[in-house]
Amino acid sequence: MSLTFRAVSEDQPGPKWAGLFAEYWPAYHAWWRREGLRGRPTYLESRRQIRTHMPEIADLYDTLCELAGGSDAQARFLSFYTPPAYLSGCSQAIWPGETPLLVRNYDYSQKAFDAVVMKTRWQGRGVIGTTDGLFGLVDGVNDAGLAVSLTFGGRREVGQGFGVPLILRYILQTCATADEAGAVLKRVPSHMSYNVTVLDRQRNYLTAYLTPDRPTQITHAAVATNHQERVEWSSHARFTATVERERFLLHRLTLHPETQDKFVGAFLKPPLYSTAFSHGFGTLFTAAYRPADGAVDIHWPGLDWPKSFDHFPEDSVRVDFPAA
Repeated sequence: MSLTFRAVSEDQPGPKWAGLFAEYWPAYHAWWRREGLRGRPTYLESRRQIRTHMPEIADLYDTLCELAGGSDAQARFLSFYTPPAYLSGCSQAIWPGETPLLVRNYDYSQKAFDAVVMKTRWQGRGVIGTTDGLFGLVDGVNDAGLAVSLTFGGRREVGQGFGVPLILRYILQTCATADEAGAVLKRVPSHMSYNVTVLDRQRNYLTAYLTPDRPTQITHAAVATNHQERVEWSSHARFTATVERERFLLHRLTLHPETQDKFVGAFLKPPLYSTAFSHGFGTLFTAAYRPADGAVDIHWPGLDWPKSFDHFPEDSVRVDFPAA
């Protein structure tokens, strides 16, 4: 199994973004309507929710809807408001050294992944991130020195709210510090349970436990896997080894002071690195975000792909994954 990851740079929404969206739209649309379009919010409701909860990016949303083609289905999809349920694995942790460093593994299905790292300057804010639906992000960093990443929170509940990738985009478009990001995470509703870790250039950090059915909890946790304060979905926890991965990372943080390279390297090996690709939970990439430098190094075993605001070539890399 292989994937080709692409790096795309476009300061303002334009032909590159529109071309990618046209390429991906058939797959996006099939996913979005899989439970029937009647189960998805209307365009007017979706737009109203963005203007209510994320007013700073409402005009950006309108621009992207026009670039995408302007159809009702495309606009509803791009709102990320109450989308179909989706699950991921993922591990993330903040290196305990003095330099701000957020490292994460993204464990997800290769069949539902953009495989695009995009650098933009939408609304004057520089952002580099791994896209989801080309508007949302599963992780990223902005030119204010703020990095953010997500993991699934390990709960079955689904409610009214936004898909978390758009919440991450909103944070990176509008926030400069971990405290500002925490305020956003407390007030913007999420349709499922996710753990969002935020790190700024001053090494202030937090992890927010988002849920659709209870208030967001802001913690000082430096590690997040696929549960929150306790395991609430035992079969998912066993399958993804969320507790074992959390213990492994906490052990490294508390008992084994180590270099950045060794810390990042631990994510490229078991128990953090997953080969469960046939079940949709294989590790698609490891990202090491350095917010003070405005940079991310994307890793696979034996392969590195560095990107930064100062150096962002629009290249691609083909990655081969284990079959099992």
